[in-house]
Amino acid sequence: MIRIGNASGFYGDRFTAWQEMLDGGELDVLTGDYLAELTMLILGRDRLRDPDLGYAKTFLRQLETCLGTALDQGVRIVTNAGGLNPAGLAAAIERLAARLGLPAQVGYVEGDALQRPNALTANTYLGAFGIAACLDGGADVVVTGRVTDASLVVGPAIARYGWSHDNLDELAGATVAGHLVECGAQVTGGNFSFFTELPDGGHRPGFPIAEVHPDGSTVLTKHPGTGGAVTVETVTAQLLYEIGAPAYLGPDVTTRLDTVTLRPDGPDRVRVTGVRGTPPPATLKVGVNNLGGFRNSMTFVLCGLDIEAKAALVRAQVEEAVGKDGLEFVLARTDHRDATDTEAASALLHVHLRDSDRTRAGRAFSAAAVELALASYPGCTLTTLPGEATPYGVFTADAVPQDAVAHVAVLPSGERVTIPPPSTTGLQGSPVQQNPITRCPSLPPTRRGALGELVGARSGDKGGDANLGVWARSDVGYAWLREWLTVERLAELLPETATLTVQRYELPNLRAVNFVIEGLLGAGVAASTRFDPQAKALGELLRSRIVDLPVDVPTGREVT
Repeated sequence: MIRIGNASGFYGDRFTAWQEMLDGGELDVLTGDYLAELTMLILGRDRLRDPDLGYAKTFLRQLETCLGTALDQGVRIVTNAGGLNPAGLAAAIERLAARLGLPAQVGYVEGDALQRPNALTANTYLGAFGIAACLDGGADVVVTGRVTDASLVVGPAIARYGWSHDNLDELAGATVAGHLVECGAQVTGGNFSFFTELPDGGHRPGFPIAEVHPDGSTVLTKHPGTGGAVTVETVTAQLLYEIGAPAYLGPDVTTRLDTVTLRPDGPDRVRVTGVRGTPPPATLKVGVNNLGGFRNSMTFVLCGLDIEAKAALVRAQVEEAVGKDGLEFVLARTDHRDATDTEAASALLHVHLRDSDRTRAGRAFSAAAVELALASYPGCTLTTLPGEATPYGVFTADAVPQDAVAHVAVLPSGERVTIPPPSTTGLQGSPVQQNPITRCPSLPPTRRGALGELVGARSGDKGGDANLGVWARSDVGYAWLREWLTVERLAELLPETATLTVQRYELPNLRAVNFVIEGLLGAGVAASTRFDPQAKALGELLRSRIVDLPVDVPTGREVT
């Protein structure tokens, strides 16, 4: 097997994780994921100020503390921290190694950047074979731009086992492994619905390791003595994160998530087997960030009686001051009746303005809100001071043919290796056979309780869409969940989804259903004014709803 660890799930993750992973035990490869749709926008703005930037600067500081350890241990490093400028980060790493007196060999992958009219950034999601070529070329450190998150794991596995594009099941298995570790501690107990059941209460989960075998099967684990836990449920939670249909499209393989089987394999070990792959699509996804304009926000505190009337007065006054265009009013009814303190008695009125005119969205708007302090509703107060507007971005996605992208691996020697696209694309293969699920019999006796007593959930963002994965803790619980949690029921429990297109998918091997809620996040996280702009808390909102629960479904984990 090859032991591939992860030390970063996003730009801003635990700074010390790289050193912790190297000190904690044996590894062959250590990866770091820094890129998200919002991160690409941030890096794009960095590069507008300085063309030599465009990469995750934090990674350089992390590498300075641990590059020598990695070289001494023979641990190779693979990261997408190159962002919009992988060649620039590779050169910076070479300068760092020279300053430290370390003989590091650095390779990088390029070709993801595309030209789009008026776009700040436009990048294809490349596959893993460029990473593998750099490793085969002797790289100790491999830097990429926008590759799929899973490619950071798939590439080292390709280099170790010599897989080709024809090894579809193996590539699919490694893709699942990459998806599981890409978000760092989120698979070892971070952001876990049942965190109170973890050995340390989820205090400081360790970072994950994928032991990838030649057949593509994997054992998920972590270093001994680190916090959190690796269980079938923590792995299930991450597997449901930011996915869509069971046919999980990637540049190298289409991974059938409905074939994944999870089994305990000892303390803090979960074996992932059975994953099947079919040929990838004929196109590559392209993520595009455009500057959308400028935005600003002010929040009014509405205390006591007549909350709705107070909000209506503010709305009329602000619209009269700055005009209606681009304004958005969101009233959060956080107030409690007959409260004994001001905060508990107060609701919040969030007022947002988006505009192409920086002046109107800036001080003109925020000052107009502040000027109402002595001329509006009784008890008028704000939580924010007047300030300038900030630019925001709009994320969109399109596609290009696989053979339209110049995917190139630049080896430590300087040799440039062109990575050909897959020779077979666009075929989804035969339908995957699923084990039949026993249908829930006649309606059982019920009791009132929170849905989260019986199910876990994990949610997240994909551009303007959100995904919401829900899993049951037992077979009988899944039989109930599968019939009960329909799209219509979801609309009742989460009314903001009622007017949107919602896709529902079943994943019986995981005892789970997954919803893709189209358009919930509008133009994406960078433009969203939603209270939860990345839908990270959507699953916990669903679990908090009080519903009729079947009394014969156990509330704890099923004993296996």
